[in-house]
Amino acid sequence: MNDTERLKALIDEARHIVFFGGAGVSTESGIPDFRSENGLYKAKQEYGLSPEEIISHSFFMREPDVFFRYYKENLIYRDARPNAAHLGLAKIERSGKDIRIVTQNIDGLHQEAGSGTVFELHGSVHRNYCVKCGAAYGLDYIFDPANCEKDGSKTTFVPWCEKCGGMVRPDVVLYEEGLDGDVVSGAMEAISGAELLIVGGTSLVVYPAAGFLNYFRGSALALINMSATSVDGRADLVIRRPIGEVFSELTG
Repeated sequence: MNDTERLKALIDEARHIVFFGGAGVSTESGIPDFRSENGLYKAKQEYGLSPEEIISHSFFMREPDVFFRYYKENLIYRDARPNAAHLGLAKIERSGKDIRIVTQNIDGLHQEAGSGTVFELHGSVHRNYCVKCGAAYGLDYIFDPANCEKDGSKTTFVPWCEKCGGMVRPDVVLYEEGLDGDVVSGAMEAISGAELLIVGGTSLVVYPAAGFLNYFRGSALALINMSATSVDGRADLVIRRPIGEVFSELTG
């Protein structure tokens, strides 16, 4: 029995499944990991700062125009579409399995693929809100140049609320900010109630999200990642192949 067949057997045996995913799930959709060597190099070359500095709360408040330039050019990929991993998970759900997604990604590709229950630990680029009045806006709004003008002057990259004139910010968790309590509670409850936990596309080094695995009390843990993780020794199955390839074979 090869690794894909072993994973299929684990899925067939489980009623309640959680998939916990990281940046590696979306790289096959053409969304690069900004923490990669290339991402770090690009940020240092163009901005003289690390990605973590630029997308921090304090930098956002201090230099919103630079923040939004980096954010729009490096964290949003509007042409990205779900890959075989996203589509495979949705297909497993449609087959009747109770499968819930806990993701560190902010691209919304799991929902686009058709997954019903998705806990977005770090928020979503598709949601934006005014910091002053709370008005909600979609992704198109913050890219419209007409919405990046205030009092007749252009700020180039910063979007402004059409209702009250306040700054519109993405509903994503910046460095120095805490995770949403309701999302955290939902993710923890899902993981603690799962019989099978599949971890994919993450090296489990980003906390507090990586600590969520400590809530798993189920019968089987499967890891799909190209590099080693800190919990490989606990896993019942470790697959060192591209996650899209695995799900193509699994559900194809």
